[in-house]
Amino acid sequence: MNRIKLILPTPEYKEKVMEYKKEFIENRDSMDGTAGLRNAETFEEWYRDLLSNMKEETVQDGLVPATTFLAITNDDKLIGMIDIRHRLNDFLLNFGGHIGYSVRRSERQKGYATEMLSLALRECKRLNIDRVLITCDKDNIASAKTIIKNGGVLENEVQEGDRITQRYWINLY
Repeated sequence: MNRIKLILPTPEYKEKVMEYKKEFIENRDSMDGTAGLRNAETFEEWYRDLLSNMKEETVQDGLVPATTFLAITNDDKLIGMIDIRHRLNDFLLNFGGHIGYSVRRSERQKGYATEMLSLALRECKRLNIDRVLITCDKDNIASAKTIIKNGGVLENEVQEGDRITQRYWINLY
């Protein structure tokens, strides 16, 4: 049985989302898979943009349509966020992939990321994405393990400056 579920954000989660943002900023952590939450001034601004970016007709210039989920425990705690991009552009093909995710520091090393990614891959099937690209920094060993546990196969590494991005593919069919 799953310990978490992926749900679409709604205004009722405003307080939890903003607490999530605060924890990441305080810890100076990367907020991957949060649909630009770090840069949003308010929940309302973030939520409006998130809804807009779910559809091809209304997605912001330079972005691709994406669906962002909250990872919620059975006792209604927000432990992570995960973003599924419906298609790839040139940047995502090299550096971002189809899926980005983050888990709050206080909930790491408990297997939540692996479970979140597994659930997100089910959503990818629903979106008819049959080959999923997931990337991570080479020095992010925990993320690489999460991807591999979900069937990720390393294709290559892309270097840009001092940063090395690992590119993993997961075949769903």
